Amino acid sequence: MSTPEFALYVEGLTVSFNGFVAVNDLNLYVEKGETRVVIGPNGAGKTTVLDLICGRTRATSGSIRFKDIELTSLSEHRIVRAGVGRKFQTPSIYETLSVRENLEVSFPRGRTVFGALAFRRTADVIERVEEVAGQIFLADRLDDAAQLLSHGQKQWLEIGMLLMQEPELMMLDEPVAGMSVSEREKTAELLNRIGQDRSMIVIEHDMEFAQRIADRVTVLHQGRVLAEGSMDHVQNDPRVIEVYLGH
Repeated sequence: MSTPEFALYVEGLTVSFNGFVAVNDLNLYVEKGETRVVIGPNGAGKTTVLDLICGRTRATSGSIRFKDIELTSLSEHRIVRAGVGRKFQTPSIYETLSVRENLEVSFPRGRTVFGALAFRRTADVIERVEEVAGQIFLADRLDDAAQLLSHGQKQWLEIGMLLMQEPELMMLDEPVAGMSVSEREKTAELLNRIGQDRSMIVIEHDMEFAQRIADRVTVLHQGRVLAEGSMDHVQNDPRVIEVYLGH
């Protein structure tokens, strides 16, 4: 059996806020090409872990290594450049710009910006925008203002804005919150497809959705790993049932 190749090493990670320990000596290892779903009760430290990885919050102690790069000492924009992308729970898009313009402004190369967001559409920008728009089910909405999209479509657009940067590690916080049933199904299809080419960490409360996308599940409780393994394994763990699934 081959030894797994890890993309992300989180070791001894701890952060406290005014004496409250939000993440407590956490160890987490994510393989290359793996989709890791993180679940747990409110206040378990799930979003804080993503904040720590992307540099939004600074660790009190511990290490976060991605591709042998220590992230704890890097700024947020340098972490993005290293190949880490983050989507927050509430869509963060430019409502008054078109879908096309939202994708363009996220492209790391080949565009220039003059004054009030005027773009030079080079061939590689056009090609990449059209490719990503097709992936996120918005190929026919490219020229529509983002504010006209449904909530689910806005979530897809923000995922597309991340894809424009071609991250090797993508982190998504509750990507299907507020979506319709059909949008959830298409989002599972989307994440399974884009997860073939990168590692992903997904925070999710919807167990049915998590089952459809997870290669492995980590359960957090009080800032520490309570259980880890397949969805079937963690769902049948008495500790997980007691602190999370039973409520």
